[in-house]
Formats: sequence, structure tokens, C-alpha cells
Amino acid sequence: MEVVLTVDGKDIEINDFVQKFLGNVIRASAESLHGVGKDWSKMEVSLKR
Repeated sequence: MEVVLTVDGKDIEINDFVQKFLGNVIRASAESLHGVGKDWSKMEVSLKR
């Protein structure tokens, strides 16, 4: 699984541990929602404040 973090248009380098951690948290959260199957191929999350 590849996780990319971009903040205000700047790519932020994250190590393997952080990629796995963020990826697993987001994957598990999304897959627990009705309508999201385990066979997805790409997922995008956007945060704004």
C-alpha cells in the first residue's frame, strides 16, 4: 500500500512505518462503512480546515 501526504501543495516525505500506520487506519475505517467493499483499488481522502 502506498500512502502519499501532501500539505498545501507540498509533498511530505513519510517513512514506511507512518505509511503502514496511516494506510491501515484509513483502510480499516473506510472498509467498515456500508458500501465500501474490500476489493477497492484506490482511495482518496481530503482534509480541509
